[in-house]
Amino acid sequence: MAMHIDRLCVVGVGLIGGSFARALRKAGVVKEIVGCNRDKDQLQKAIDLGVIDSAETDISKAVTGAHLIVVATPVGAMESVFAQIAQKLDPNAILTDVGSSKASVVAAVRSAFGKIPTNFVPGHPIAGTEKSGVEASFPELFRDRKVILTPLPETDVAAVLRVRQAWAAAGAQVVEMSVQHHDQVLAATSHLPHVLAYSLVHCLAQMDDSQEIFNYAAGGFRDFTRIASSDPRMWHDICLANRDELLGVIKTFGMELEQLAKALRSGDGQYLLKVFQQAKEARDRFAEKK
Repeated sequence: MAMHIDRLCVVGVGLIGGSFARALRKAGVVKEIVGCNRDKDQLQKAIDLGVIDSAETDISKAVTGAHLIVVATPVGAMESVFAQIAQKLDPNAILTDVGSSKASVVAAVRSAFGKIPTNFVPGHPIAGTEKSGVEASFPELFRDRKVILTPLPETDVAAVLRVRQAWAAAGAQVVEMSVQHHDQVLAATSHLPHVLAYSLVHCLAQMDDSQEIFNYAAGGFRDFTRIASSDPRMWHDICLANRDELLGVIKTFGMELEQLAKALRSGDGQYLLKVFQQAKEARDRFAEKK
């Protein structure tokens, strides 16, 4: 069955939501795109950029008549968003999201609807940049990037297929896993790195002569801390939403850091070299796959 969407509704027209809309428009699989934001200026910008065809600040009005609804708001706002969607959701419409923490999103949907609708497909594109806002969106953001779907026992198979087709049209590679496994994996590979980047920059900024420190920072510092330029509110929401899994990997990483500190105190160069070599080999394997 060929992929076609008569009316796409994007709730939260920022980097991810805007890029999804751009990608489907470029692929020629969507007829009409309506965007929904609280910020009228952002909506007007999205129209001016050709990302959406029409705009609506009222969520219940925006989703009316939509065939596919993508919620791309910060995870902290999703329960309120889903509560408004629940009032007007067409039983034949498909509802999905792009939240980085799936357990919290599923809980928000269950709270809003009183159950998990069969047409709800939880999703998360593993893509993004440190930029934010619709002006940062571009249609190639998801090309050859993974999108994780976490269907629930209640989720209709046909709805999963349609969401798969939409992401494939955007150029993504779609995989499926459980909600819990998703949150464990993302806590380690995405949420922890952001916490570390924010923490390092904050730590250095509090030190004496911090301006001099930043003046002498080289490429390594720039590469490692790039993601500390990401939207603070969004990552605040993500960290709180996935706090249990994140606390677990922070504890594990803390133990690793303490082992390195112990080796430094004792002058155990053999341990340091072993860790650095193993880390380099793992990173090189990852880079080769990419």
